[in-house]
This record gives sequence, structure tokens and C-alpha cells, in this order.
Amino acid sequence: MIIGSILKVKGDAVISVPPEETILGVARTLSSHRIGAALVRDAAGALLGIISERDIVRGMAGHGPGTTALLAAQFMTRDLVTVRRETPVVEALGLMTRRRVRHLPVLDAAGGLLGLVSIGDLVKARIEEAEQEAMALKDYVTAAG
Repeated sequence: MIIGSILKVKGDAVISVPPEETILGVARTLSSHRIGAALVRDAAGALLGIISERDIVRGMAGHGPGTTALLAAQFMTRDLVTVRRETPVVEALGLMTRRRVRHLPVLDAAGGLLGLVSIGDLVKARIEEAEQEAMALKDYVTAAG
């Protein structure tokens, strides 16, 4: 299974915030959409980074009171770990484990944003794939027996 198959089901909708959004605004966006991270994009839609719950917690620990008034640009992760539509899910899971990230922007060959996948999306896809393989094996054994 590849990342593109997940995007076909999940869609390409991505929640983004501008770099000048306050941390309070980011937290409200994450909460209202029930997500763990949002991409940070400029007015032209260029991908600048990603801001996650982890980034916010680290920022709060480092800056203390008043953190909510600081900007997404100050807390976002700029060194993005990305995948392509044709990346195998197993490879993406390994990348997430090695780089200790929970979200991967999906980019095309030119660097254009195609979507975003989370660790939950990938685990769900792997479970579904394993269930399909088990059913196919069961059908094969039943037909052969």
C-alpha cells in the first residue's frame, strides 16, 4: 500500500495556519478540528513548516507565561519530514519512527502540497491491509480444503 491510497480515502483537505497566528489561535484551531498538528503556510500557500501540540508544549515550557500571545512562526518545526504519493506506507512508518514525528506532508515532485497523513492514518491503513490479507488467506485455505 502507498500513501496515495490513503489520500484517496482521506482526501486532500489540510488545516493550515499563517505564521503570524498566535499560539492561542493555533491551539483553538487544533482543538476545534480535533487534530494534533497544522501546517504553517504563507498567504500564497507556500509551506513554511508545521506546528504540533508537542511544539506548543515545548514552547510553553521554554517561554512560560505569555506564550499564548507568541506566534506560530516562533514555535513551528521548519525542517519538515515529507513523503510522496508513491511512498510505501511501511517506509513512511519507518520514517516517522526514526525522525520521531507524527505527521507527514505529502508533496508532489515539484514540492507542491498534496495532503497530510498522520501516524493514525498509517496505522489504520496497515491494520486494514493486514485484515484483507488474513481474509484472502482464509478464503484460500477454505477453497483449497
